[in-house]
Amino acid sequence: MSNRETRTDVILIGAGIMSATLGTLLKELVPEWKITVFEKLENAGEESSNEWNNAGTGHAALCELNYTVEKPDGTIDISKAISINEQFQISMQFWSHLVNRKLIPNPQGFIKPLPHMSLVQGEQNVAFLKKRYEALSNNPLFKGMEYTENPEVLKEWIPVIMQDRDLNEPIAATKIDTGTDVNFGALTRNMLEHLKSKDVEINYKHSVQDLKRTSDGYWQLKVQNHDSGTVENHTAKFVFIGGGGGSIHLLQKSGIPEGKRIGGFPVSGLFMVCNNPDVIEKHHAKVYGKAKVGAPPMSVPHLDTRYIDNKKSLLFGPFAGFTPKFLKNGSIFDLVTSVKPDNLLTMLAAGAKNLSLTKYLIEQVMLSKEQRMEELRDFIPNAKSEDWDLVVAGQRVQVIKDTESGGKGTLQFGTEVITAEDGSIAALLGASPGASTAVHVMLDVISKCFPEQISEWEPKIKEMIPSYGLSLMDNPELLNEIHAQTGQALELYEKNPVHC
Repeated sequence: MSNRETRTDVILIGAGIMSATLGTLLKELVPEWKITVFEKLENAGEESSNEWNNAGTGHAALCELNYTVEKPDGTIDISKAISINEQFQISMQFWSHLVNRKLIPNPQGFIKPLPHMSLVQGEQNVAFLKKRYEALSNNPLFKGMEYTENPEVLKEWIPVIMQDRDLNEPIAATKIDTGTDVNFGALTRNMLEHLKSKDVEINYKHSVQDLKRTSDGYWQLKVQNHDSGTVENHTAKFVFIGGGGGSIHLLQKSGIPEGKRIGGFPVSGLFMVCNNPDVIEKHHAKVYGKAKVGAPPMSVPHLDTRYIDNKKSLLFGPFAGFTPKFLKNGSIFDLVTSVKPDNLLTMLAAGAKNLSLTKYLIEQVMLSKEQRMEELRDFIPNAKSEDWDLVVAGQRVQVIKDTESGGKGTLQFGTEVITAEDGSIAALLGASPGASTAVHVMLDVISKCFPEQISEWEPKIKEMIPSYGLSLMDNPELLNEIHAQTGQALELYEKNPVHC
């Protein structure tokens, strides 16, 4: 045990996109605060934020069909799509601020323009997509969305998908050219490099073993240094637990009442990655389909152009996998050790309610490569097995909690922030749309945890995010202005790549 005890203003646990965003926001708002980061791994953004561990879609609800639900009366509820789009616009404004101020380098290293498309087959699905298009295209946030059922137009939009396709049933797609591909790993590393230059202490190969409240209202953390093997004590006024799936165990150790009766269910993802440059070159879009019946929302199949290390890639997935680990680099005991007396009934209720999900995961784990190729052939009819390799993506831990609408043991599919009543600690749990909405989520943390300072900070927040506190949907002129500003700052619309 080391005698070293360090006192700081803010401790961020985990060096992923969430901690990087919160640290960068706080450094802009209160530059004098001392911030310390602890990360278990050797580098920043190695878990869920890593470019190989997430879809990099820049979730703006442009193509994800699970964000628009058909109601019993046949109309389409677009409220979630509007909310997610507005949140992504907030991220774009903040990133533009960082680029304009030269706080992070070349935007082309982390964001590229890329059409976002939804593609469906079958009469019922085509009818749904058309209604979705009609509902969204009248909204200023989704301006520029196109719809077609014409196979000849589709051959221009998605030649690889249309080649050798048997058109014996109706097919339709929507396309919007203002979509993006975001390399969240690169963005995370950029922000943490910036924080380092601002004297933020970033400790890699350090894991937080325990945390407890001290009598003077601070949080004391026991942190293991993996290089020296010593355990150090660090105290802070405010702690943010942004350790991906690992957040649940630390939230439980904190003992805060808000962390009770909450559990997590891990789902791992696998992607097929194309190794044939000819196929990669012919496809230029993110194309989302419809999830199969019984599949969880994050298993919506999609064929994605990606830019990783400035090289064009093509990924298809995700296929679900199962491991009891809460992190890719976690322990096989993570799930078992997360079950506590206070959440046991919640976890059991979730298990009973989600038998179809369990069955789906078992089926997915048992798939052979050829069976996965068959699913890919729904998108690329003539896909060849030798052109595709399997890559294991990141772990997602879906939150399980008791809710008024869903009752005991409800499985949540979004991003959740648990905050102590006094605002001294916050933990981030959950999955998609996560990284894409990080700025909105972290502003929410700031407003909940620092309510006394928020009015003082508001002018600075508005300088960084001009739409802060406003609805872009209700302010189309401001929306157009922001689109133009972010497009220019992030170099999105000058060099739009030509596609086949």
